[in-house]
Amino acid sequence: MLDFYTIIFLALAVFIFARLRSVLGQRTGRERPPYDPYSARDAAKPVTGPDKVVALPDKSGEKSPVRMAQPEEPAADRWAGIAEAGTAVALGLDAIAKTEPDFDAGHFLTGAKGAYEMIVTAFAEGDRKTLKNLLAKDVFDGFAQSITEREGRGETAESRFVALDKAEITHAEMKGDAAQVTVRFVSQLISVTRNKAGEVVSGSPDSVTHVTDVWTFAREIGARDPNWKLVSTESA
Repeated sequence: MLDFYTIIFLALAVFIFARLRSVLGQRTGRERPPYDPYSARDAAKPVTGPDKVVALPDKSGEKSPVRMAQPEEPAADRWAGIAEAGTAVALGLDAIAKTEPDFDAGHFLTGAKGAYEMIVTAFAEGDRKTLKNLLAKDVFDGFAQSITEREGRGETAESRFVALDKAEITHAEMKGDAAQVTVRFVSQLISVTRNKAGEVVSGSPDSVTHVTDVWTFAREIGARDPNWKLVSTESA
């Protein structure tokens, strides 16, 4: 037969279990993904890949509901330091933010700089695994082919990132469910390619080269993969 204290402990256990379930069973919509390469900043160097534009990959084929912003007018200085109010870039960023209220252009730009450096480094080192996580499929295929051809010739590439002088958003838009943001990077690097004998076949181990790249990153709003990926590259 249950005594008074046993009944009290059972009631407490039921209450605690109910509270834990109500907390642990909820999602706030702000959970960080297990891996977001665009929030990392590793040392790196610039390079140019094949000029291709591809659709955003959808690994699972499923989409989660898209969160819609309230129809409020954005503040005039919303994109201060990134885009002037009323410009095409600002309007494009507004369109993205209306579909994804948590979009932060400043955070995106910081992450894009890190991604640029990581991709440049990975290409020089022939690191296909890193590239695969950061590039859309068609762009990755082009980068991987260039690496394979370089390896087939017995050549090795060396790149040393000197500085990233500028990174600015030059275009932003929603294309269907996909957000696309184009960034113009101006950087300095030392790059050299050597043959099997160690002789320099291109570049210079002592000269700094000024490089301008225009890269487009994209992400499908509502898709289960939260990462932005490189979908287009070109050199200015």
